[in-house]
This record gives sequence, C-alpha cells and structure tokens, in this order.
Amino acid sequence: MGASLGDLKDQLKLWNKFRVSNIPSLIFIDANTGKVVCRNGLLVIRDDPEGLEFPWGPRPFSEVIAGPLLRNSGPPHDSSVLDGSHVGVYFSAHWCPPCRSLTRVLVESYRKIKEAGQKFEIVFVSADRSEESFKQYFSEMPWVAVPYADEGRRSRLNRLYGIQGIPTLIVLDTKGDVITRQGRVEVLNDIECQEFPWHPKPVLELTDSNAVQLNEGPCLVLFVDSDDDGESEAAKQLIQPIAEKIIAKYKAKDEETPLLFFVAGEDDMTDSLRDYTNLPEAAPLLTILDMSARAKYVMDVEEITPEIVEAFVNDFLADKLKPEPI
Repeated sequence: MGASLGDLKDQLKLWNKFRVSNIPSLIFIDANTGKVVCRNGLLVIRDDPEGLEFPWGPRPFSEVIAGPLLRNSGPPHDSSVLDGSHVGVYFSAHWCPPCRSLTRVLVESYRKIKEAGQKFEIVFVSADRSEESFKQYFSEMPWVAVPYADEGRRSRLNRLYGIQGIPTLIVLDTKGDVITRQGRVEVLNDIECQEFPWHPKPVLELTDSNAVQLNEGPCLVLFVDSDDDGESEAAKQLIQPIAEKIIAKYKAKDEETPLLFFVAGEDDMTDSLRDYTNLPEAAPLLTILDMSARAKYVMDVEEITPEIVEAFVNDFLADKLKPEPI
C-alpha cells in the first residue's frame, strides 16, 4: 500500500527538521524532549557496537579532543595547547579538490589572524585514505592535527559535529561552543578576516560561495533589483528583525533555526537559481526555497513590507502554505 500525500509531507518535514542531506542517515533523539542526541548514528554503531557509550549524547569538545596533537615542527602537543583560543576544527582530505583549494586560502587566513594578535588554532581532522596521504597533506599546514592512527578520536569528532561532507570548518569560541558550522563560507567571503571569529549574520547576501547553504534546508530568499542603489541593504534591514526573532525563539528551545535568510540581487548565479527553480523575473519577489523537498513557496507582490514577510514566515512554519514543485 503506497504512502499517502500526508505521509510524504510528514516525511519531508522530518528530513528538513533534522537537516538530512544524504542517505542512509541515522539520527538519535531524546524521546522525552525531542532534541537530537547524535546526528551520526551510523558512526556510533560502527564505533560502539556493544553500546558501551549509550546514550551517545554530545560530549564537550575538550573531552573529545583530549590527547596528543601533531605539529609539523617539533614534538606532539597536548590538547591543552588549545585552551583559551578560538578553534577551527577542520575536516578535510587530500583526495578532495575543494578541500585542497580551501586549505590554500585557510593557510593565509590563519596567518593573518595570528599576525593580528588573535588567539586562534586549527585542528585538522583527516579523512585521508592512508597515513602517507595524511602526512603529505598535513605537511602543507601550519596548525595542529589529530594523529591519523587515532581513528577513534577522529571518528568521535565527526560524530560530535554530525559531519556529512568535506571540507567542513567548525569554528568554536574559547569555551569550546560552536560559533559557526559555516567556517568554509566565512573564510571564502572574508579573505582579510575582518569579521573573525565569524559570528553568524541573521541575513546573508546570496553569493557564489554561500549558495551551497541553500541545500541545507528551507531558505527564505528575497530577490531584489540590485540596479537600484541601496536596494539590497534596505532589503536586509527589512528582513533582519524577523530573522533575529525566529533565531532567538529557536535558540531558546536549543533547536536549530528552521529557516535561513537571504537577499539576492541580480547576477549570473541568481539568474541560474531563478531558472533552476522556475521563478518569475519579478523584483521584489519573496520566496521560500526548499531544495531537498524540491518545493518552493512564492509571494509576488508589488511592495514587500515587514508585516508581509513575518506573516509569510509564520504561515510557512505553521505549515499553512501550499508548496509548488521546483
């Protein structure tokens, strides 16, 4: 017997809620609170088949990283070398071309941040396929690394942050709490590192480098006419209070924000996005795009007001909007 439309809708909501981007995927949640206990359940089963670490809840970064860390010059360091620093946890591998490209940029960013007197360290967590590849790749890096042979610690770090793809750069504050999971995007967008340690902005201007985030869950995208001076900035100011309210509401519940917020101008990348999602050429155009569900929600009105945006967002979150296929 086939699944009903309602069942499929519920399934898509679960995919979005837990930000599932590939399968198979196994996520453990607390039955009492509904909060995620562990995103990488498949790694848990592989690493702890006897269930000795059950219930597999998140552990502090300082506990998971504890142990020796390698550096290209000199003897290994104890993980206490990270104390008091902002830390970038860098999941990468030599066989991955985007990783190698990011590493070249990240080396320069690391140097600039250190030269500016900031306390910053990066920990390389390798996904290389051999010790030899790890050593070759790590020889290009001026920071520290988890030893390749310590597969258990590398796997626990992957589990801690629910890593689903590389390269991924997680940026932590001095207490070990996550500032941003989008370190890759931040580094590429801020070559001079003026905004380090890259606290997330409520509303982003859509660019080639951050467009990958459109695949991470539902995104509100307000398309504007960028030929009009100040239009993009005005649009960001219009959306920002609404985005901040939503972010604060879900943060208070210790849940991930169910929407990302973007303003899109007029360029080749935006044109491609409109073509791919079959959107009208109108500007302004208010949309919510859900790439994983291949669904879109479109509001084409002559004037976008805060009241219109807030009602649109609230109706989406209350599941009152009817999706159109992408």
